[in-house]
Amino acid sequence: MSIFHTRTRRFAVAALTTVSLLLAAAPAQADGEDAGAVAAFLRQAMATARFEQVLDLAPPGSPQARTLSQEVDKEARTPADHARLFASAADPEPIVQQPQLDVTVLELDRYGKPVSSGTVLMSPQHPQGIVVPVDRDFHTTQVRWRQWDDSGWYANQGKGTIDIVPGRENAPIDFMSPYPASVLKLMVAFGVLRLADQGELGLDDTYAYEPTVVSPLCGGPTSNTVRAYLDAAITSSANSAACALVKLLHDRGAVDGLNQTFQDLGLETMQLKNTNPANGGRWSNPVTMSSLDTAKLLALVNGVPGKAWTAPDGTPVTSAVLSPASRQVFKRLLAEQGFNDMLSTTNRCGAGYPAPGLPQQVAERWVAADGTVTVAGNKYGRDVRHCNQQAQVTFAHKTGWVGNSGADAGIVRSLPGKAGRHYIVVALTNLGTQYVDADRPAAEPGVLPVLYTEKLAQLGAAIDRYETTRYARLSKR
Repeated sequence: MSIFHTRTRRFAVAALTTVSLLLAAAPAQADGEDAGAVAAFLRQAMATARFEQVLDLAPPGSPQARTLSQEVDKEARTPADHARLFASAADPEPIVQQPQLDVTVLELDRYGKPVSSGTVLMSPQHPQGIVVPVDRDFHTTQVRWRQWDDSGWYANQGKGTIDIVPGRENAPIDFMSPYPASVLKLMVAFGVLRLADQGELGLDDTYAYEPTVVSPLCGGPTSNTVRAYLDAAITSSANSAACALVKLLHDRGAVDGLNQTFQDLGLETMQLKNTNPANGGRWSNPVTMSSLDTAKLLALVNGVPGKAWTAPDGTPVTSAVLSPASRQVFKRLLAEQGFNDMLSTTNRCGAGYPAPGLPQQVAERWVAADGTVTVAGNKYGRDVRHCNQQAQVTFAHKTGWVGNSGADAGIVRSLPGKAGRHYIVVALTNLGTQYVDADRPAAEPGVLPVLYTEKLAQLGAAIDRYETTRYARLSKR
């Protein structure tokens, strides 16, 4: 028996059917239209998805909300922990206001050079979404970026109080940036690979992780190669491995330098701040990323011929910020991501719920003999072999989730013989495990519960359809 009211359920099912039809019919770019069409499409697709229809399993004042507010390390809870916490939510309520979303599509030519982009922000102040103006360097000064505030999102109508980028008090758009969750591991991996390029460490060096403070997020002492820690942190999102790498950065005095490097590259919202040097933990709201800056970082990792853009201080930015060898390591790790369940949902191939997302191919390392996927002990229970055979793209990406954060960021490229597309998509939202669709079925025993609203997968599929048509037309010019 569903825990949701029957009337709410009927309404949501009808609404989701409408959403699916509208997203499928979203218009493609016509020849001659400027790059603003990407943002216009994205804004329409996000508004059409009706994210405000999700239900809140931990509304203000509930025991679940009070429990979540006590978290110090935002990612210490496991899916099982969240399932137990939210199981007691007998009567979830509609979300009180428009969710917070920050979404970017950065289009690339066949060589990886950024050619156009669209960034749309959605919040209680902008319930239909607002397009972020960017200059020729894919940079904006038009947003006053604010740090995420868990309780403040409810109490202050989605308005933040702590600035991320100084000097933006008069910017016309005021936006509280969602916490990036495990997508922050992109910054960590970038920092570690930079140290490798500088000769400060080798990827096959052994690092003894010896925290002076043991936390539920990070766990106790371990020893492994830097390469193995990187693999675990990215492909299976192991928090313990990422804590080891963050502590490694602190041990080498490299965290401040990493944050300055992001500033020098013009990625001003990307900051790995307030983490604990004692154990590499304390991942919380001072860790910030915007979708636009994350997309640009991934463009550098993907490889840009020549100058990618000019930094605000006039310095040309190129992919030489990482060596070719380090970029290959980074891209391979992203391509072997195990959690394909937000913008892409191939891990749940053929399920009636959630909806299909990006038509991605799952890395073979996660596919068992019976076709099912298991990642870090999390079982998906669906045979993905048919979806892998029908896949259209590779999606080299990183996902993240906590109760009030759902995030996905990656590089999309068409598989050989499939319709062309080449783009980066990043979605940072507050729609984590706390928020569900009204018609979400009960979880199967032993199977990882669906962590995100399927509206995010529907958005991913709509973006891919649009980009397929757009790439075909752009390639003719």
